[in-house]
Amino acid sequence: MTLLILGVLLWSFAHFFKRIAPGARASMGNRGSGLVALTLLVSIVLMVIGYRGADSTFLWDRPSWGGPVNNLLMVIAIYLVTPGPKRGALFYRMRHPMLTGFLIWTVSHLFVNGDSASLVLFGGLGLWALATMRTINRSEPDWTPNEKGALSKDIMFFAVAIVLTGLIGAVHSLFGLTPFGA
Repeated sequence: MTLLILGVLLWSFAHFFKRIAPGARASMGNRGSGLVALTLLVSIVLMVIGYRGADSTFLWDRPSWGGPVNNLLMVIAIYLVTPGPKRGALFYRMRHPMLTGFLIWTVSHLFVNGDSASLVLFGGLGLWALATMRTINRSEPDWTPNEKGALSKDIMFFAVAIVLTGLIGAVHSLFGLTPFGA
């Protein structure tokens, strides 16, 4: 569990570095972007190794509706991380579509994973997403929504999200997981 916790903390630190130490980050210039990217890669590796190797405790049962709700939420989460919300007509006023999509991803995975390692991973990343939204809102209070786009963009990016959800589900199946049922 230690590697998992370190991975979540490192992920959070790498994302908050610019806001915690803006002077230090600015002094790094372009190479700072590479260092942050490398730090994020290391954090993901730590989270994967930590999650897979964690001595986890079972906390709750997967509800019978968990799988279908997870899959529906995943389509929405993936849509929110596409350019759809900024270019479409449905969510163009949403300030943090990518972070909201990320948060939905964490919540949906908690529906179907009732163990302590999942709580640390998805709960920790969900708290990071919420903290990031709050930090951005406080540090940049003046914000103007995007201009309303075309509904056809929403439809196109929802179709992309459905396809990507299917592909991600297929990749999950390669690891013995069954996101679309047994």
